[in-house]
Amino acid sequence: MMHGYKVVNLKILVDEMGEEFAKNFLSDFSCPLNLDVESFLRYKAIEFSKQSLSQTHLVMASHKKEMVLVGYFTLANKNISVSTKGLSSTNKKRIAKFAIYYPQIRKYVLTAPLIAQLGKNYTNGYNELITGDELLAIACEKVKNIQLDLGGRYVYLECEDKPKLVDFYKDNGFCEFDKRELDREETDISGDYLIQMIKYLK
Repeated sequence: MMHGYKVVNLKILVDEMGEEFAKNFLSDFSCPLNLDVESFLRYKAIEFSKQSLSQTHLVMASHKKEMVLVGYFTLANKNISVSTKGLSSTNKKRIAKFAIYYPQIRKYVLTAPLIAQLGKNYTNGYNELITGDELLAIACEKVKNIQLDLGGRYVYLECEDKPKLVDFYKDNGFCEFDKRELDREETDISGDYLIQMIKYLK
């Protein structure tokens, strides 16, 4: 784990400290740059965790001699179909090792962890205690550790079609492979679709 940060599984926090404690702890989380990230942690993360739909991990850092919430990420296991049109020849060969090719749809289908949510906590300036690069690296490191037991080498995510956001993920080793139309309940996200991006974890 990256030096200076502690990662706490939300489900374990709920089990050990109780649901009311966890709700109060999460209620101060603020992410004005992405209201979907904020509302998920405040209102959905605990329930999703209880139902095993996804698991949320809280990233803590020391600040004025106490541990504070600086960010979080949520992981879920998904099946995805990947068109190799925009991928490099290296990525095509790598994906072929971990996926099944379906000629009728001309896509590979593989199981990969989804980084479903990723966000920093802007309350009290706690966002300054961690960079986006560091938070994403911690999430990817968690996936790598999980895959030591389960197998696999890929992780993927979905983001809004905003150049700054897409470039951020590209700079961190992700490449675009498809788009997904928004579901009806995804009302806090701008646009009609999300960019899907994938990364090979070495």
